[in-house]
Amino acid sequence: MKRHLNTLFVTTQGSYLAKERESVVVRADGEVAMRVPVHNLDGIICFGHVGASPALMGLCAERGVAISFLTERGRLLGRVVGFTHGNVLLRREQYRRADDASACIEIARPIVLAKLGNTRSVMRRAMRDHGPDVNGLEEACVRTGRCLRDARLAPSIEVLRGAEGEAARAYFGAFNGMITSTEETFHLRGRSRRPPKDPVNAMLSFLYSVLSHDVRSAAESVGLDPAVGFFHRDRPGRPGLALDLMEEFRAFVADRVVLTVINRGQVSPRGFVTEPTGGIRMTDETRKTLLVAYQERKQGEIVHPFLKEKTTIGMLPHLQALLLARFLRREMDGYPPFISR
Repeated sequence: MKRHLNTLFVTTQGSYLAKERESVVVRADGEVAMRVPVHNLDGIICFGHVGASPALMGLCAERGVAISFLTERGRLLGRVVGFTHGNVLLRREQYRRADDASACIEIARPIVLAKLGNTRSVMRRAMRDHGPDVNGLEEACVRTGRCLRDARLAPSIEVLRGAEGEAARAYFGAFNGMITSTEETFHLRGRSRRPPKDPVNAMLSFLYSVLSHDVRSAAESVGLDPAVGFFHRDRPGRPGLALDLMEEFRAFVADRVVLTVINRGQVSPRGFVTEPTGGIRMTDETRKTLLVAYQERKQGEIVHPFLKEKTTIGMLPHLQALLLARFLRREMDGYPPFISR
């Protein structure tokens, strides 16, 4: 089984990545800031004005370490990846099923059920910690339960999207009930993306971008095409399958990290800047705090609910991609999504 590896995040502006034998060297202000053996990495994510040498990009491509270049906000600009050692028969089967409406709903339904179940678990955890009816959490759980029933019976992708959208509105409508900070700054004012209109949205969108990198790499590593999804339909430049698989982990990984750093006081209002457009940008310090918390979350250990094996949270995208590949190869009767306990 693939072992848990680390992701190298480079956030210092003006940094330059170079190759030194079998290691990645990060230089900042003319000094070596870090040296990491390439075999310890599963990916490199560069934010903002960060460069990399052709030699390093070649080394990473050969070793299967994807390099992603993102804006400081977390919007993907481009990726450097090596040759995908995938089974062409697996991808052909993926494409065939993506063109079949009944096959799409067969795969999309368990993914959406897992997403809704995991968001409800996050809300129930907050209710245990903070009380049974804080800012509508109990009502949001009831609404999510109704959406779960609707999703199980959804006859089409369109109906399934309706159930998922209704559950998302209930979840984010009660999101403030899971925040214990008294700072008015950390109050979610509805879900906003481009640009995020408040610090909570800024952190959520940022971590969703990072999580998307991990899930996309996992799909590629097992030979799947991350661009061809079943719930998220084809659109130029959109990694549909990566977004499909990512739905299972949004609440369980990214949302819980955001709630943790807020509720523990690890981020402060001073760590966010309002830009002329009205969007909110994180400072370098806040971004680093969030990435450290994300890495710590990935290192947490759980027992996989389907495989019954002990693993790290960071390995979950890879395991789910493997299970989906097995289902597409007809080695399993159905796709078993990740549902947290």
